[in-house]
Amino acid sequence: MIIVKVKEGENIDRALRRFKRKFEKTGVIKEIRERQAFKKPSEVKRDRMLKAVYIEHIKRDAEN
Repeated sequence: MIIVKVKEGENIDRALRRFKRKFEKTGVIKEIRERQAFKKPSEVKRDRMLKAVYIEHIKRDAEN
């Protein structure tokens, strides 16, 4: 359970923003979206590979 303590005189919008940030870090929404449709293990592996290749290209471009 996520708890956000609102400090004395703190704006409610700011506290709500902190709550949203904490909630996003838990990864609940991401996990729910992933579980909506079954993905074959080979598809998961291929996606991981493509992501790794993409990140590698970005790192190489940053070095040059």
